[in-house]
Amino acid sequence: MKLKQILLALVLIDFTAFTGYVLYEFGLGWIEVALSNTVSTLLFVDLCIALTMVMVWMVGDAREKGITVWPYIAATLFAGSVGTLAYLIRRDWVPSRGHRPVHSPA
Repeated sequence: MKLKQILLALVLIDFTAFTGYVLYEFGLGWIEVALSNTVSTLLFVDLCIALTMVMVWMVGDAREKGITVWPYIAATLFAGSVGTLAYLIRRDWVPSRGHRPVHSPA
């Protein structure tokens, strides 16, 4: 596992735990809190736009790498950055279809 994957895994673990804590504390009431004023609504909408752009990128990247992306898209829709972080860790395990290793003559 590369250093980048280890760091992403640590962020994923911590963020997943924090997400679980927020859901435990607020349940689905977090949506009401997220939309409680114009500043938090702006941040929520901005996050939705950013994650939508990331999901579009994930679909193209997964197609290039031959990875099934739909579990990560579903995780992103239901848990936000958790799905994106999981995809970023997963994508480095698979070489791109267009890149083939070059072997030097023996």
